Amino acid sequence: MAAARKLSACVDKIKFSPPAVHVGNPLDYARAPHEQFLQNYGGGKKRVIFLGMNPGPFGMAQTGVPFGEVAAVRDWLKISAPVTPPKNAHPKRPVTGFACTRSEVSGKRLWGLFAERFGVADTFFAEHFVVNYCPLVFCDEGGRNVTPDKLVAAEQKKLFAACDEHLQRVVEILQPEWLVGVGAFARVRAELALENSGVKFGQVLHPSPASPAANRGWAAAATRQLVELKIWK
Repeated sequence: MAAARKLSACVDKIKFSPPAVHVGNPLDYARAPHEQFLQNYGGGKKRVIFLGMNPGPFGMAQTGVPFGEVAAVRDWLKISAPVTPPKNAHPKRPVTGFACTRSEVSGKRLWGLFAERFGVADTFFAEHFVVNYCPLVFCDEGGRNVTPDKLVAAEQKKLFAACDEHLQRVVEILQPEWLVGVGAFARVRAELALENSGVKFGQVLHPSPASPAANRGWAAAATRQLVELKIWK
């Protein structure tokens, strides 16, 4: 929690310019459910950390939980807490917290796979954890999502320095054997930040509906990749 609060304070100091016209920090406005997630599931060592890129508009941006599709967070993770909507949210991307009726497909697929394989959340979190590399959600003037790799170079450099430091601290705390990037961006950033850590790196297909491969059976594809890496049996 201290590491997350430090990251939140660091990224809040960074000024962003177009295309990142609207910037949201769920570690701040959704701190209550985020810290509930850390409190309930972040204790002890973890064998595997799954690393996402940054919050989705209908996932962590609403619930404060990585890949945090509302139904998965509420019903499987058993987390629900007040969320204070940020003042600078884009009108097309309102933050309504757990009242959000839109489903974050990536989160539904990710947590759905874990629920199917492990049954209850405590069983999954006994050896696994999920965290995002970047805590901020960005959108442009028209309300379209902006990913961190599309930011202005100087701003990206400042942001990535804070995110690298936080990821290093997370690994120091949880002491994982594996860091699995959910998508190529997360894996590459992890390899750069944790170059001499001794952690082993892997990657699974990103569950985004924008990916044709993910739409052809993401759960089976991701499971196959994890089995091939010998992370799962």
